[in-house]
Order: sequence, then C-alpha cells, then structure tokens
Amino acid sequence: MVKKCAFTLIELLVVIAIIAILAAILFPVFSRAKEQAKRIACLSNAREIGMANIMYLTDNDDIMPIFYAYNSDPTIYNPAVHHGTEVLLLPYTKDKRIFKSPLDSGGPYLATDQGVIKAGGASTYWQAYGTSYRFGHCMFTTVANESSQNNSFAIYNPFQMMTDVTQPVNETQIEYPAESRMIRIEMMPFFSKSDDPGCSKYGYDCPPPNDYFQSWSSVGGSVIFADGHAKSITTSGQFDSEYVSPDGHKSGDPSNDPNAWSGWYSLCD
Repeated sequence: MVKKCAFTLIELLVVIAIIAILAAILFPVFSRAKEQAKRIACLSNAREIGMANIMYLTDNDDIMPIFYAYNSDPTIYNPAVHHGTEVLLLPYTKDKRIFKSPLDSGGPYLATDQGVIKAGGASTYWQAYGTSYRFGHCMFTTVANESSQNNSFAIYNPFQMMTDVTQPVNETQIEYPAESRMIRIEMMPFFSKSDDPGCSKYGYDCPPPNDYFQSWSSVGGSVIFADGHAKSITTSGQFDSEYVSPDGHKSGDPSNDPNAWSGWYSLCD
C-alpha cells in the first residue's frame, strides 16, 4: 500500500506567504518597467512631432503653424470639421497616432466638456482633442477668427493688443530655439495639488469643475523644443526655466500683464 503525502495547513500557508512576498516585490518592478516603456514611446513620438514641425517650417517660409487647443466642438467652423495644430503637421507625420502618448489616460475635465459629451465621450485627450500634447500659445502663429481654444476664437496673446489680430511667429524670431518649449505632454506629475497647493502655479489640480489633473506618469514628461529636439524632464525647476515666448521669457518668470495669473506660464504655455 502506497502512503499518500499531502501539504499540511502550515506548509500551505508558508507557500502562500512566499508567493505574496514575491508578488509584493515583483509587481512594483513590473509596473515601473511598464511605465518606463510608455515614457520611451512617448518621447519617441515627441521627437517625430518635433521633426515634423521642422519640415513644416521648410515648406512654409519658416512661419510656425497656426495655434489651436482643446477643440472638441467643430461647429464654430464652416464646414464643421476639427481644426488643430496637429492637423497641419499630419502631412509630415503621416500617422495621427503619433500625437497619442501611451501615457495619456485623460483627465476629470473630459467628463464635463460639452463638446466631448456631444461627441459621445472620450477617455483620452487624444480622442477628445486630437493630441496628447499641448502646443504652446506664444510659440505658434495666432490667426484672427481662425485660431481657437476651448471651442472659441477669443484667444489673448501678450504680444498683441486685441484677440482678433493675426500674429505670425517666424522661426528666426525665436531667441533661444534649443531652450524654448513649444510643445509638451499634457500632464506633468508636478501639476498635482501636492506640488501646486492652491492651484496657483499651473492651474491643473483645482477644485471641481476646474479639476483637470490626472496622473499620467510618476516621473516626468516629454517636452519638444523649437529647434525640433525633444527630451523628458522630471522637475518643475526644469519646466519653469524653459523659455516659452519667442523673445525669451521663461515659463516661471513673473509678468505685469493683467491677464497673467501665473507669470509667463499662464500667458504662453
């Protein structure tokens, strides 16, 4: 007669405990590796967008593309089709998915944006607005009754007295092209309430209904510069020291402009 062996309850509990310990050790490692892969893919997309902008400039007398942002309801245009800076660069990227960051997980505002609701909803900024990347206001060309943001033509530019004036930006105007931020990923981790208490610096993690923030990465995000190169930044100090206007105002510089609620970041980002 063969004697059958079986786990005792103590042995089973020991095995379960070992598995739990290994899982606790490995799952964060896998999670960090997955996020790192997404950040690398995001930066690759950013580099392609930067090169697409350089090719656009070559074909358009060095004039920067037209500025658009956060347009989810195209009915202000006739015909009613989506207008976005990414649309102007699309002939050079050949694929609109380049403008989708793998880190893009949307944000609270998408649930309240009337244009998004009308279109049936969206889970990412790319789905809602055509891009996961924010085009810098001052670094792109403003065109009267054409440039739009949040489904409105009312765009203020600190370099013009009225919102209905065309303001072209020529590549040669940009004082520090290698240090001037023209495009960035939508969400930076330091936009959070813990790093921006009172929502006074970046304007993302604010009380509802103006709560835009959702963590896309625990580390940093991609930035595209006016000379076409891209890099990942990790701190608010790096972000604030980047130039955001053609004449060389830094993102963190204060401003006396009455429309500036947070210095040149609020005027030009």
